[in-house]
Amino acid sequence: MRKVPLFKTYMGQEEVEAVKEVLLSGWVTLGPKTVEFENAYAKFIGSKYGIGTNSGTAALHLGLAIFDFPEGSEVLMPTINFISAPHAAYYNKLKPVFVDVDPKTLCIDVVDLEKKITPKSKAIIATHLGGIPVNMDAIMKIAEKYSLKVIEDVANAVGGSYDGKMLGSIGHVGCHSFEGKKNMTTGDGGMITLNDDELNDRLRRMRWLGINKDTWKRFSEKQGSYSWYYEVSDIGYKYNMNDIMAAIGLVQLGRLPGLLQIKNKLVEKYNKELSTLAWVETPTIEPKGVVAPWLYIIKVPDRDGLMKYLEDNGVTTGVHFMPMHLHPLYKQEANTPVADKIWHNIVSLPLYPGMTDEDQDYVINLIKKYA
Repeated sequence: MRKVPLFKTYMGQEEVEAVKEVLLSGWVTLGPKTVEFENAYAKFIGSKYGIGTNSGTAALHLGLAIFDFPEGSEVLMPTINFISAPHAAYYNKLKPVFVDVDPKTLCIDVVDLEKKITPKSKAIIATHLGGIPVNMDAIMKIAEKYSLKVIEDVANAVGGSYDGKMLGSIGHVGCHSFEGKKNMTTGDGGMITLNDDELNDRLRRMRWLGINKDTWKRFSEKQGSYSWYYEVSDIGYKYNMNDIMAAIGLVQLGRLPGLLQIKNKLVEKYNKELSTLAWVETPTIEPKGVVAPWLYIIKVPDRDGLMKYLEDNGVTTGVHFMPMHLHPLYKQEANTPVADKIWHNIVSLPLYPGMTDEDQDYVINLIKKYA
């Protein structure tokens, strides 16, 4: 039986050689490669600064923490989302408020978003689900109207854009993930992108235990000799990226346009073949958005039956995601009728750069036979 995974990380000899170079250099923690990757990624996104972290979750945590919202303040976010988003709110003693989703894009519903704003609301987490851009025009207009901060969650959508601007450069901060299955990877890892000088300085301290000069800065400023002196002015976290991650990231960033081109061709083929089936709804995107597909999510009436059938035939699928308000930790009445209904119909199909024509044809033909 043919086996088709849901995801498969794409790496080659270049990544191996990049890591080897770092290992032989003797400097494997936060150092020159991390700085190089931060600068390269910020330039790619079109932001002034990039701050490397050890995960996208850490990026979200700090992306909220930097604004010092009062305890108990509300953070609005789509309920169909990864658990990192409400966790980031809880880490900061904030309250996640779950917003319904657009039935077409599965991204946050801007009408329901505005309805759920209260005097306690302080921020919006705008998640570009599966690589499909959120309607950022509407998000930024609402944020300005109610004096809210916008944290762009780009974990699913690295490399995408909206109205000519790269995702992660539109909100007040952008939070990116390079976890192993994402559009590009550093193994694990993340990045915060932003343009504010003061916030940049403080975030760099916060991702390194609140220390005002990280180890590389203390070494490089003295041109090869080590300065031991530093000061701690903030509560911080051990969230830094390291040079092993960054070395992989630099290679992967160079590969990213090609990897996305391959994945978009796979998406085009899925769309062409599956849109002929009356019982399958293929993805919809915002008109101003350019997709960077991490997921290929279809909607079907018999989700569980289809997933079981594909599994029995060697094809791995997934569900991205169960609504956050249904998890025991966040169990609450969210008043999200679209999400409550539609999540039972969504299924993610295999999508990865190394997927062969034969593998994709196999998946498509199984779906057609299931009808």
